[in-house]
Amino acid sequence: MKIFSAEQIREWDQYTILHEPVASVELMERAAGACTAWIMDHYAKAPSFSVFCGKGNNGGDGLAIARILIANNFSVTVYILEFGHKGTDDFQINLAKLHQLAGVDIHFVQSEENFHPFPPGQVIIDALFGSGLNRGLEGITAALVEHINSSGCEIISIDIPSGMFVDISSVNNIMIDSDHTLSFQCYKPALLVAENAANTGDVHILDIGLHHEYYRITDAKFELISRQIVRSIYKPRKKFGHKGNYGHALLVAGSYGKIGAAVLAAKACMRSGAGLLTCHLPKCGYEVMQTAFPEVMVNTDFNSSFLTKIEEDITKYHSIGIGPGIGQASETKTMLREIFDSYKKPLVIDADALNIIGSQKELLQLIPPGSILTPHPKEFSRLFGDTANDFESINLALKKSNELQCVIVLKGHYSFIAMPDGKGFFNSTGNPGMATAGSGDVLTGILSGLLAQGYNSVETAILGVYLHGSAGDMAAQESSQEALIASDIINALADAFKLITT
Repeated sequence: MKIFSAEQIREWDQYTILHEPVASVELMERAAGACTAWIMDHYAKAPSFSVFCGKGNNGGDGLAIARILIANNFSVTVYILEFGHKGTDDFQINLAKLHQLAGVDIHFVQSEENFHPFPPGQVIIDALFGSGLNRGLEGITAALVEHINSSGCEIISIDIPSGMFVDISSVNNIMIDSDHTLSFQCYKPALLVAENAANTGDVHILDIGLHHEYYRITDAKFELISRQIVRSIYKPRKKFGHKGNYGHALLVAGSYGKIGAAVLAAKACMRSGAGLLTCHLPKCGYEVMQTAFPEVMVNTDFNSSFLTKIEEDITKYHSIGIGPGIGQASETKTMLREIFDSYKKPLVIDADALNIIGSQKELLQLIPPGSILTPHPKEFSRLFGDTANDFESINLALKKSNELQCVIVLKGHYSFIAMPDGKGFFNSTGNPGMATAGSGDVLTGILSGLLAQGYNSVETAILGVYLHGSAGDMAAQESSQEALIASDIINALADAFKLITT
């Protein structure tokens, strides 16, 4: 699914109006109808509703929603934020329609004296400001938002929570704290970043019939990874394939006390379809790996506790994943540099390998082109510096991806994948239960296995992150988010593959 900017969304509305054709007020009616259907489906037993409207088109949506709710015998009070101007044409049309209803309860909010307490159980609908907002709220508007937030009522925002920007950070903005956000046609960037999670609540994308041709012909900087995208990437096994056809991966992982990270990565690598896997481990990991996972081959380092050197020719491997549990000993740092000097195909770089690079920034320029870096936010900061908000992190990831000609997977809910060509993908799978020890090691294994099979770096990142999250979702359904552990993700990979192949 393409993720459009605020300007592109406005253009999509206008394209629909011109090419369907349809009047803008009729398009507003569609949006209101879709929202009201959702509201009546989820809040059929609500004792009453308060609908707060600005005087723009978002407010027009709110007025139309109020009218439809009243027509369906719900108790509705409408509050209109008074700016001293008439409002948009479509707002005025919907206000006139609302006035035609008998006994409609409309209040104009001009000062805090117009604020009223909310009855218990009432549901609030926020239609104050939509996607067009370009400055923070202040004065009576900010006070009204804080009044709504302190109500203790369930809050539903229409389009986007009022006070939130679509394409830039809203940190420190005064915003509605929604329980649900009903947005239209496609995700907006602001609905996919962690910094806004407390304000957006659960996001629901409603189809209001915007013209599909605009979607087809318009490029988007960002996309949300869908099952359709993943299915287009996936390569089925060949009927007469053998293990040599599916790549030989090398995992460089583990140190004393952290061999478990290597085991998790190894199991995930093989579960992702790699034909062969060798693990380079410190000597202390030999018995552990051979016992825990007999399907893999093991090479041991001269050192018993941590990694120092790989003696064999590593260029024979189709992919190398490095980082899980390796620690940051000086000898391990030297080994990482030697790998960069010797291996010119893409690497999967995670965990302590990223932290080593973060402490020796000159290593960034030695990373082979096409490599996949998988930092969590703190590792990202160590690599590239601190950022003030999620949007800065996204833009920095895109910039560094281009400079290094590498793929950067910034891990989190809706993990962001930055591509060297400037495009970005948000992942649509995964859940908070995956915030558990070893989950990143599993992702490293999956990516290493896919890369070994001949997927290119972009394909590997998109497919691997989606499978990782999908397996996590299935594991959470089975065990709950709280009880989920990294091994559960590995065990669910088979079902994740089935989901994209059937």
